[in-house]
Amino acid sequence: MEAFIPMFKYVLPALVLLGTSALITSTSYAKPEFTKATKKACTFCHVDSKAKPKELTEAGKYYKEHNNSLDGFQAK
Repeated sequence: MEAFIPMFKYVLPALVLLGTSALITSTSYAKPEFTKATKKACTFCHVDSKAKPKELTEAGKYYKEHNNSLDGFQAK
């Protein structure tokens, strides 16, 4: 039993850290290749990537409608 107690000193904080990180991470709907291709941040096309990931800005709508291209897009 005495050998079991020191193990908790390391295992319990690791479990808390792992559980916390699993809870605070969110699912991403954007694709990394879009960011690499456009050289723009996610917020350029998405209104709020965490609260409303599918809601697009004008740039995002343009990108979607023009076959994944921002060529010709004029920001207002």
